[in-house]
Amino acid sequence: MSMQLKTSLKLSQNLRMTPQLQQAIKMLQLSRMELEAEIRKEINENPLLEEFADTVEDDPSAELSSVSQEKDKAEDSQDPRSQEEADWEDYSELQYKGLSATSSIPDDVNYDNFISKAQTLKDHLHWQASLSGFNEEETEHITILINYIDDNGYIKVPLEQIAQEEGVSLKDLEEILPFLQEFDPPGVGSRDLKECLLIQAEHFEEATTDVLYAIEHHLKDLEKKNYEEIARGMNLNIEEVIEICKIILAFDPKPGRAFQSEDTHYVTPDVYIYKVGEEYVVALNEDGIPKLKISNLYKDLVKNEGKGGNKETKEYLQDKLRSAVWLIKSIQQRQKTIYKVTESIIKHQQEFFEKGSAYIRPMILKDIANDIEMHESTVSRVTTNKYVHTPLGVFELKYFFNSGISRSDGGDSLASESVKLKIKGLVTKENPKKPLSDQKIVELLKKEGLQIARRTVAKYRDVLGILPSSQRKKFF
Repeated sequence: MSMQLKTSLKLSQNLRMTPQLQQAIKMLQLSRMELEAEIRKEINENPLLEEFADTVEDDPSAELSSVSQEKDKAEDSQDPRSQEEADWEDYSELQYKGLSATSSIPDDVNYDNFISKAQTLKDHLHWQASLSGFNEEETEHITILINYIDDNGYIKVPLEQIAQEEGVSLKDLEEILPFLQEFDPPGVGSRDLKECLLIQAEHFEEATTDVLYAIEHHLKDLEKKNYEEIARGMNLNIEEVIEICKIILAFDPKPGRAFQSEDTHYVTPDVYIYKVGEEYVVALNEDGIPKLKISNLYKDLVKNEGKGGNKETKEYLQDKLRSAVWLIKSIQQRQKTIYKVTESIIKHQQEFFEKGSAYIRPMILKDIANDIEMHESTVSRVTTNKYVHTPLGVFELKYFFNSGISRSDGGDSLASESVKLKIKGLVTKENPKKPLSDQKIVELLKKEGLQIARRTVAKYRDVLGILPSSQRKKFF
């Protein structure tokens, strides 16, 4: 048997993730704040990039067309990385002006926005510890425990693990813990809900031994509002149990939340939808996104080095130029894609914009991808962490993508978001003393022509933050 060696040619295609392609993909999924930070970072690192103020206010659609033409002019049939020489004249004129001119600079600073830092739970506890007369060793141990308290006021990490991690004695931590649990707010330093409620009961003057017993032995029944079982277990009548439960319900299961920040977190829309006459118009929000161009300071240097000069300088400028060009083109592509996706959403969700959330239609990524002739993964990335301001309010772009629930009467499918609104509406109107079970909700939706499984109702109820019927029932 003999073996022969042969040479052959094989033609194949494969996709390479070049650094430029990776950058373009990355730009698509960045939020506004992340995009601005990324641009600032590139401006600091690349001397060829320059930020400028665009004072001309143009129509967004005209600007979009202008940027598109500018981009097409700058693009070449070959990857700029592979070129021996860059087209300095074209690239030096490339710039990112933004697709709409909505930027404005405040005339003065609002000093009302400068507020003092709110006191945290740990700050409050450290202050109490400093006034409690502990010696140096005790202060060290109580400080360790305070540092392990979470935002709700609990110590969820076992004391054994804390002792091991901090290199202290378990006995010392166990001895100092009761002192911490005497601090304000009552219940702080607890390791579970039962301990938290018992500590608060001991601080509460009206708490009786029956209250302590109910917490100790009937906590599960309290959670389920199973007052009949508590009455049997404690040999009390239902009225006495209800009085006990009223006291327990006055306790705070999360003692630390009083110190949690209640600052309002504002969302800045990436795109606006306005109604002009009978049509909806899309306008990108470019406020805060730096406008970029190739620096004029380097323009002459680029031309000179392009014709001849120091090789290292030439290579450095070539590299920085390509980086700047790809950044500008990536931002342009990101903004154009957001614009196209938003226009397509308007086309598919016309009823939503006219009548409200109850009329949102089932829609998947493929519907938009096919409409704008892009891949589904591109649509997914461009709708991540992006927000749109509409006449009905501010929504995340992903809000408009819903699975469909079939109708038993043969009508058009209903979006899952609409079904959630129906469930919420049914629960809102229910009798609090006889709340609707998940099965009852299924039956009521069936009467409206919606065929939906009980487990789906339970899932949507959890998403809406609605408790099970046993926990929604009110006795008083």
